[in-house]
Amino acid sequence: MTMPPIRPEMQAFRDGMSRLGAAVNLITTDGPAGRHGITVSAVCSVTDTPPTLLVCINRNAFAHDAFVANGNLCVNVLADGHQDLSRSFARWTGEDRFSGAQWSRLATGAPVLEGAAVAFDCRIVDSQPKGTHSVLFCEVQATRLSDQPGGLIWFNRAFHPLEARV
Repeated sequence: MTMPPIRPEMQAFRDGMSRLGAAVNLITTDGPAGRHGITVSAVCSVTDTPPTLLVCINRNAFAHDAFVANGNLCVNVLADGHQDLSRSFARWTGEDRFSGAQWSRLATGAPVLEGAAVAFDCRIVDSQPKGTHSVLFCEVQATRLSDQPGGLIWFNRAFHPLEARV
């Protein structure tokens, strides 16, 4: 499929969004449609009653349909030191990128990254199309916090570590 050219206003939007710092997340799934994972930054809290996250996935992403079919995902919020893992999961290929880390499972069976700053294990309860993406509403079934505070953000098209201040 040939992609349409990027219009100047689209490029300005993309350039502006590069200056909006965001956590780097690996979202993972497992189930009848197979085990998959991708890197995303479009994750945010919706409500705490019930605990719900919003996750946006490009509908052209190789794993998009697997997330929807499996009905579960884990938002693994990355810590400093996970840059290579993030790059690996950002590539849209079918290679086994899971071999580069240790994984466990919580309530839904989606892969949970050992050493993630936090992992939100979720059931997908709704999906809405918007432009090129699906907006997934995900109810949190289990949360696991790391002992090590800190994180990893994407800002101005580069990784930046976050350290907790005491």
